[in-house]
Amino acid sequence: MTINLGEKNSILNQFVSEIRDVNIQKDRMRFRRNIERIGEIMAYEISKTLNFSEKEITTPLGEANMHLPTDDLVIGCILRASLPLHQGFLNYFDKADNTFISAYRKHHKDGSFEVEVEYLSSPNLDGKTLILVDPMLATGQSMALSYEAMLQKGTPKITHFVSVIASQEGVDKIQNMMPNNSRLWVAAIDDELTAQAYIVPGLGDAGDLAFGEKVDN
Repeated sequence: MTINLGEKNSILNQFVSEIRDVNIQKDRMRFRRNIERIGEIMAYEISKTLNFSEKEITTPLGEANMHLPTDDLVIGCILRASLPLHQGFLNYFDKADNTFISAYRKHHKDGSFEVEVEYLSSPNLDGKTLILVDPMLATGQSMALSYEAMLQKGTPKITHFVSVIASQEGVDKIQNMMPNNSRLWVAAIDDELTAQAYIVPGLGDAGDLAFGEKVDN
């Protein structure tokens, strides 16, 4: 199942438009905060799918019955571009465990590249609800490889794959590889993907916009 939150009118689209806007996105602090706010909105939407149970809460004046989430959550962050999006989710799911993985494009002189995974720090994932976040879903290779690497730490009960802007090619790849009980959440889907695997119109390089340009080896 794929849920495109950008198809419905909400304040989410304001934040997505600002991270796309070539004039606004140059403000790194604002870019990071907008990605974070998008993460908060998406976390709220995902929270509606979680399991809840009733709990009695003692207030200064009496008792209140509240329905609270019971899922064991793990938020997966693909370094480095995912950090602001991850923080948005952590702002709402503040009791969640976290897993961190590095997946990066290793570029070759002929213009091609391959995705390499070098680092993984994760709790046990058996029976957990995994939320794997990456702001850009281009070819889908980084997210797919990261998910496969995380399975070394256990099998989640359900996985929510989350991206802000996705290409249709990336959506198709994740849909084809993800388990039946999983969901893919996006804020926008763009049709075009360049030969260098950049989404068009997209927004550019999310990691560079958030943290500054890097030197590729």
